Amino acid sequence: MNRNRVVVVTGAAAGIGLGIAKRFAEDGNPTAMLDIQGDLLEWEAQTLRAAGAKALTRAVDGANRRQIDEAYAAIRQELGPISIVIPNAGMANFIPFLSMTVEAWQRVIDVNLTGVFHTIQAAVPDMIAANWGRIVTISSQAGQSGGPMQAHYSASKGGVIGMTKALARELAPHGITVNTVPPSLVETPQMHRSTEAGEFPLEMVVQMIPISRPGQPAEIASACAFLASDEAAYITGQVLGVNGGMYM
Repeated sequence: MNRNRVVVVTGAAAGIGLGIAKRFAEDGNPTAMLDIQGDLLEWEAQTLRAAGAKALTRAVDGANRRQIDEAYAAIRQELGPISIVIPNAGMANFIPFLSMTVEAWQRVIDVNLTGVFHTIQAAVPDMIAANWGRIVTISSQAGQSGGPMQAHYSASKGGVIGMTKALARELAPHGITVNTVPPSLVETPQMHRSTEAGEFPLEMVVQMIPISRPGQPAEIASACAFLASDEAAYITGQVLGVNGGMYM
């Protein structure tokens, strides 16, 4: 992988997003880490900088286009044009469909789907100018098979998969590839919070995974690093399931 390409990762303060940001930063790429949790984000970035990585942070709500545009202006000024975008920021909760309010539905759609739109659209002009770009969205196995009490989440992640395929067709003439990684169960702070709250039985879910364990953020990051590489130049519009075989 070219080590001088500027990478943007959203939802980078913890979990999958942090794992992805660490991988690209440790590989030598200038990495912009965006997340609504500004203090935690900066704490993690300081560790990367201490190890010699170039990491920039911005506290951003991905559903807010003004905040995205302002963050991208700072990224371009401090790091350079954006070459790789990994829209990972998202939210998930469990709500029975008949109890789901319009507000709860809309917030998940705003963050998980519209936020991906903002994150990608604001970066694409840089990629078109360079005739090179990599976009790897983080969707979810729930967007493929559905998740009980997650109609809003499943719809948002299914939308991300559809957007990925549409953009792969539209942006290919500009040297830009667009792929998606839909994880299943991944060991993150969110997974532990949901388990402790009794929102889903971890042991039962693990039994549904042929590789009978949760995935690790670093495993999702490895797939993203490959899809963002020159070696993956002929791969676009694809759904690369890093899910332990839970969905085939």
